[in-house]
Amino acid sequence: MKVCVLTDKPGHPLLVAADAVLTGAKHRVTFLNPDAGTGSPSPPVAPDDLADVYLLKARTRRALALARLLEELGARVVNSAAATELCQDRSRIAALAEDAGLPMPRTWTLNALSEALRGREPAESGYPLMVKSRHSRRADLVARVDGPAGLRALAAEWSDEPVVLQEFIANSGWDHKLWVIAGEVFAGVRPAAVGAAPDGARSAPLIRDLPRTWTRLALRTGDVFGLDVYGVDLLDREGAPVVVDINAFPGIRGPEGAPEALAALALRHSGPRAYEA
Repeated sequence: MKVCVLTDKPGHPLLVAADAVLTGAKHRVTFLNPDAGTGSPSPPVAPDDLADVYLLKARTRRALALARLLEELGARVVNSAAATELCQDRSRIAALAEDAGLPMPRTWTLNALSEALRGREPAESGYPLMVKSRHSRRADLVARVDGPAGLRALAAEWSDEPVVLQEFIANSGWDHKLWVIAGEVFAGVRPAAVGAAPDGARSAPLIRDLPRTWTRLALRTGDVFGLDVYGVDLLDREGAPVVVDINAFPGIRGPEGAPEALAALALRHSGPRAYEA
């Protein structure tokens, strides 16, 4: 079987470990950087020489364009280009989550953060507010704003940035990260990016230590967004989980069994050719 990973970071620990699992089972793994070169991406191979499955780890415009092109040629791409693109737009995430009844903070969209200085911020939400870039990417904007002065200071630096404003979720101070690979849930916990995190380090909880409602929410999120490999960030609001972020194919580090789950997912999506001698 041939597996191709679309990424600019082939040395990521999850990918390296999954590569070892697959190659150890006599499968071939290659890595392709979609952002290499200039202009529009072109098919890396002839249709008859496509890999059995492509793992879409990159999320740039060129990566999405290449993934769509591969899908048009009949290739299997995980996650799909459409699902990956959806998860980069926080406004669309919030709208779909609301339609599906997933618990998320109330969200408002602005075409530019400067609009908030002209009375466009949602007065009914009050402060504090979370301000996030509408389009998720590396080094994007994610900040807590505690009042008008803080909003003005942030707008001075990010004036033209399309943003979403979200109600601030009072929480336990811990950010629960649930990663899902083909229905298998892995978990970690870190101090929340905003809020008053408890002192001291804390090891990742075992799945059996998490309430079932939390893991069911993570799995339903994948169903709603059409994802096979994804991360869900949950905050604890008075004992109930609230989804604050969804990432397609995140950088999963640490959980035991994650590389094996990713390798098994690749085999599952590769079709009958995966089991040819």
